[in-house]
Amino acid sequence: MRKVVSLLILGLAPSLVTAGAVDAQVTEHALESTDGLELINVKAEVVEHEGRRGLRVGRADDYVEGGTLVLIAGSEFQNGTIELELAGEPAADADPAMRGFVGIAFRVEPEDPNRYECFYLRPTNARADVQLRRNHSTQYVSHPEFPWYRLREESPGVYESYVDLVPGAWTTLRIEVSGTQAQLYVNGAEQPTLIVNDLRGAIASGQVGLWLHSSTLAHYRNLRIRPAE
Repeated sequence: MRKVVSLLILGLAPSLVTAGAVDAQVTEHALESTDGLELINVKAEVVEHEGRRGLRVGRADDYVEGGTLVLIAGSEFQNGTIELELAGEPAADADPAMRGFVGIAFRVEPEDPNRYECFYLRPTNARADVQLRRNHSTQYVSHPEFPWYRLREESPGVYESYVDLVPGAWTTLRIEVSGTQAQLYVNGAEQPTLIVNDLRGAIASGQVGLWLHSSTLAHYRNLRIRPAE
């Protein structure tokens, strides 16, 4: 079920700031309100997490089955850079096999939010005592045709990589996208954690979304979208 938050009813302060004279294309979303967000199978509220104010997102109370996503209304992104802070951990009632999956979706098709490109993290994998599990700390997927299990089966190790993470801790992500290529940077690293040279989705403009698995409790703040010129 797609749920649209009514801004007039809630009367919440705007979270969208345009960088004006610095770069008219850049948009910044503090994510300190639900203003301008479309909730898909999730519920969201503004809270303080680890000393920082942001958006807490979890599975909707009436969730049955399907994708869980927060779309940024009015966002349009094809190529460029997306940055944000996020945190993810398994929800209290999650199966022990769940990893706290949390990330960012881009090129989300306006007419079908189940079609998108995505980078996400598996925070509980990063410090596991099994190396193979550590190697699955980050992931690229292209839904619905190329989920993680298909990519792992057809191209083992190509669309996943290791990075140090702590479940529930604020983590900075940056993705740089150009055509069929994308790179994921974590916590301000100069070198990318994961490189994808053959994005599997359509090279088309779409929305940006905050992504999580239905088993995850996620937090997000300070989203910054810079489309390529």
